[in-house]
Amino acid sequence: MARWWASADEDEVGAQTLETMPIGLIELDTDWTIRFVNAAAERLVERSRDELLDRSYWDAFPANVDNEFGRAYRRAVSTRRPQTVEAFYPEPLNQWFEVQAVPTPQGLWLYFTEVTARRRAVERLSLQARVTDELAGTLDAPAAVGRIPRLVVPTLATWATVALVGEDGGLRPAGGWHVDPAKTPLVRRYVAAALESSPATAPLLRAVAAGAPVTVSGPELTGRGLDTVATGPARDLLRLLSPGSMTVLPIRGPDRLLGALTVVHDRSRAVDPADITTAAEIADRAGLALDNARLYEQQRQLAQELQRSMLTAPPEPDHAHIVVRYLPAAEAARVGGDWYDAFVQPDGATTLVIGDVVGHDTAAAASMGQLRSMLRGIAVTGDDGPAQLLSQLDSAMAQLQLHTYATAALARFEQTRAELERGVTRMRWANAGHPPPLIIHPDGTVAELASWRGDLMLGVDHTVRRSESVVSLDRDTTVLLYTDGLIERRGSDLDEGMERLRIAAAELADRPLDDLCDELIDRLVSGTPEDDVALVAIRLHRQDRPRPEEAGPPIVPPTVPPDPASAVTGRAS
Repeated sequence: MARWWASADEDEVGAQTLETMPIGLIELDTDWTIRFVNAAAERLVERSRDELLDRSYWDAFPANVDNEFGRAYRRAVSTRRPQTVEAFYPEPLNQWFEVQAVPTPQGLWLYFTEVTARRRAVERLSLQARVTDELAGTLDAPAAVGRIPRLVVPTLATWATVALVGEDGGLRPAGGWHVDPAKTPLVRRYVAAALESSPATAPLLRAVAAGAPVTVSGPELTGRGLDTVATGPARDLLRLLSPGSMTVLPIRGPDRLLGALTVVHDRSRAVDPADITTAAEIADRAGLALDNARLYEQQRQLAQELQRSMLTAPPEPDHAHIVVRYLPAAEAARVGGDWYDAFVQPDGATTLVIGDVVGHDTAAAASMGQLRSMLRGIAVTGDDGPAQLLSQLDSAMAQLQLHTYATAALARFEQTRAELERGVTRMRWANAGHPPPLIIHPDGTVAELASWRGDLMLGVDHTVRRSESVVSLDRDTTVLLYTDGLIERRGSDLDEGMERLRIAAAELADRPLDDLCDELIDRLVSGTPEDDVALVAIRLHRQDRPRPEEAGPPIVPPTVPPDPASAVTGRAS
């Protein structure tokens, strides 16, 4: 066998160097016959040189005939250029190798090292990243945790299961997966059966009771020892699955146990302690995600209660239909600084309110609740008009030292006997720095009630004198009060937003009021809004005929005087 060295001494030194170097070397001639195997190669491929020398490489390593290794070797020979490849060699080695194929005039030299540990470390890091993405990318943490077995198999285990603590405190199956998809149903049936009936010595129950990992292997998973692990159907299923080692890892939150992750290796797969460490880290991340989901759900329920208590259903005067809508910018908060309100004052006049507290956090929501409650408390004790109500609210904010700012618009709908006979309603309204109301006439034309310049916002100067305006409205007119989240968009000004609102309102004028409000939001707000959106709308139905069915039944306080129109229609308010 020719070498590059010339003398016998050099030949001996060179051969010794190849023999003792720590990386494997297999030399092939031009017919792919194995001509040299060093000691490191014998160790790495777990075969002696006597078994390999003078054999066809493809007969000795049949798995490489048509895989990444074999294709790289042929490419090296055909191009006369070195090739480097890293890939997995299956049975009987079951290891990752990095090979440098170097063509020579005599054939091909294959330098190789076993890189399984490095590859496994990379796979474990990649797995942790995937699990983190899975848990962080959803608000349904229990469902995401239930998918963990499918992620950890086969990197960390032959099969895996997850069980979670339910609301009743008991464990319930949440997921299972096997490296052989055909056996996944067996895994899922096993975990369900194990949770239904297991001895106290079962590894899952021991891990949950102690709050610490439990590992069983060998005799405990075979023969009579199996009775300490499972009973009944669970034992039968475990025999079919034939595990070699089982480790149960608690899934913990900061203050309680939330479930358990079980990882199982079959009898042909050795347990790598690093795999168990990684599985434990994944269980910890699952616990954090589940606890965050629990806290989020608590916050969501609290916010929903806050929303229900603050954003109440409107009254329904006999010949007017009122619709309200609220869309929060932050889904988690469910309520922000925007608010609407509608109520009937003692004299029977209906008043609509729209407001916006500066800020978008829970502090803004709290301030909103205070202002809304104070305003309705002030309004329902008398029959004051919009300007007076805003002035009283501003004075109350100063007196109570509520250090907040807010915009608001109020509209009060009144009617004298003469106006009833003429079929019109008088609307008095005042504006504290808020976008003006929008009027949609029965013929579909749209009008703003004023320019953008209103009175000073609330909380700046409680001594300011506030003004109000009056407008007469025909029956079947719709009035819309809204917050700027409906019309404000990044990259455009409020005038452009107002124009979009006017166009949409004109096109939707003939729709029932509920549909009109829903369509306006759909058209003007895409997805989650950048700011909270609140609106309140009223449609003044004709009073010479019964209340239309689309408006639903009338809902007013019993202390309110009868609707004057009841004498015309023969109906009571």
